[in-house]
Amino acid sequence: MSIVTIIDDDEPMRESLATLLASEGLRTRSFDSAESFLRAGGDKDGGCLVLDIHMPGMTGLELQAELQRRGAGLPVVMITGQGDVPKAVAALKAGAVDFLEKPYSIDSLLKAVREALDREGRRTRLRREQSDLQVRLALLSRREREVMDLMVMGHPNKLIASVLGISARTVENHRAKVMEKMECESLPALIHLTLGYDAIRQ
Repeated sequence: MSIVTIIDDDEPMRESLATLLASEGLRTRSFDSAESFLRAGGDKDGGCLVLDIHMPGMTGLELQAELQRRGAGLPVVMITGQGDVPKAVAALKAGAVDFLEKPYSIDSLLKAVREALDREGRRTRLRREQSDLQVRLALLSRREREVMDLMVMGHPNKLIASVLGISARTVENHRAKVMEKMECESLPALIHLTLGYDAIRQ
């Protein structure tokens, strides 16, 4: 189960949020500062953050920027006080799922947290799919990769053979190997799969 990490220097607020989220069946953990969260290696874990925008030392916005610098794209729900709307907008532009202005409703908090967890779930699935795709690609020989690239462009065997300077029969053999190693039963399935391949190469 994904975990909701609460980072707030206000202890009663941390405890209140943890109790509320636990009552909804969500796992939580709490930190009193951005620095303690980073020291604990929290940026390497999944889930989402409920993050106070104002804290002594590193602020919520600074932590958000540091996480992005580290490549830890944890979804963030930013908690703000009155008059912090410009900063909250900056948080949204930096990728925060939502910002909640105190005093916020329980429903709005739960909605934002669930949206953040959904986003993390999608991100985790994408990473898993990309990892699986890279494993399959690693099985292809250089020539098979060349044939695959031309296949997904819609080129027929004769044209692929001409471009690569090989026989049409050899192309057929490479095509069969490509389909087997990429675990695709049809060309449309291979094309769909290589959309992820293109994303990895960019």
